[in-house]
Amino acid sequence: MRTRRCCVIIAMCLVVAMPLPLMADDLFRNIHLQGEITHVQPMTGIVMWAPSSKSEMDYIQLEFVKLGYNDVVQQKGVYDWSTVEGYLKSIASRKHQAVLRFRETEPGEKTTVPDFIKRLKNYAETYEQIEGKGTDLPDWSNPEYQEFFLDFYEKLAKKYDNDQRLAFLEVGFGLWAEYHINGGSEVYGGTFPSLAFQAQLFNKLPVLFRQTPWAISEDAHQSGRSPFAADSSLLKLKFGIFDDSFDRAWKPGYNLAGWNFFGRQRFQNSPVGGEILFKDKGNAFAESVAMEWKQQAQSFGITFLLGEQWRDVTTIEKIRDHGLACGYKFQVTSFKANSKQSIVSVKNIGVAPIYYDAFMTVNGIRSQESLKGLLPGTQYEFHVSSGGDPSKIKLTIECDRLVLGQSIEFTAEL
Repeated sequence: MRTRRCCVIIAMCLVVAMPLPLMADDLFRNIHLQGEITHVQPMTGIVMWAPSSKSEMDYIQLEFVKLGYNDVVQQKGVYDWSTVEGYLKSIASRKHQAVLRFRETEPGEKTTVPDFIKRLKNYAETYEQIEGKGTDLPDWSNPEYQEFFLDFYEKLAKKYDNDQRLAFLEVGFGLWAEYHINGGSEVYGGTFPSLAFQAQLFNKLPVLFRQTPWAISEDAHQSGRSPFAADSSLLKLKFGIFDDSFDRAWKPGYNLAGWNFFGRQRFQNSPVGGEILFKDKGNAFAESVAMEWKQQAQSFGITFLLGEQWRDVTTIEKIRDHGLACGYKFQVTSFKANSKQSIVSVKNIGVAPIYYDAFMTVNGIRSQESLKGLLPGTQYEFHVSSGGDPSKIKLTIECDRLVLGQSIEFTAEL
């Protein structure tokens, strides 16, 4: 009999100690929610060049900027970011963000190596005919040029790693920084950096860029051209891949070999993308490629693709439609709240994660967990220390990396 009284007392104590959210008058309730994704999402989609009349519309979120190193540096130790600032300011004014790349060489042009280095007595460039054009190639045997290159990216990271106007950075060597010198001499430690220097740079970039994702060309897969084949530890670094002839990527051959070498799951941690080229191949080719790569976006985990030439032969609606096929897209599958807390279940129905922190936000209060890295097809439950009246509660997605005028949408039918 005494034992039974103890059990009753313990049971009563458990009821009294029950947490407030489980009390009958403060149960979690399902919240009615409707949402629709009507725009290409920030940091995803088809990319246009900046500046360009094609970049004025809201069917894109990203603009591509390709600059030379001498656009920033002419004198030793003197960095003038005004050209970069001009581009970033202009792009942000259109509610877009930049994909930024610096290059040394381009067919028919002088190198963008700063003048103070070109004047050094032990610096000697190579002149060759590339793509039928007289082209200067840099002197990678020069130690001061190597030192400058490392210093440049250190200064770039210090200046822009936390800048909302910059979405992604592309890094490389050779023509257009695409990791090759087609038709020219690739002399490692001469016209092209040595494998040791390349490894030094790649090991340094993750330390410098703590926030901004960076990517290299899939051309870096070729053995002897880069250090990745000889040093597999470099493949463990977090970096993305871009392919500037992506229309060849899903067919057996050189491009696909590059994607496979670096790993087709690389998109899980870093953005992958590239460019679609349609030059001089007509509308039929453009449309056939467009149909294929929209289907391939999921297979490769594509976040962005340059499509400047495609805009000349297609409609804004198709650019928007293909942009929506890239990157992340979020679906709210469940939304519950009581007076003090909310639980939100979200599924990524896109083809890639988001690569910056973003938070489910209830009445201005952010979730404890971030949407960053939520893989396609994956669902996660987010907890927010805010609730309230079901008829007045407000759910949004907040991300500090966006520029003014951008927003992350979600789809929901609850």
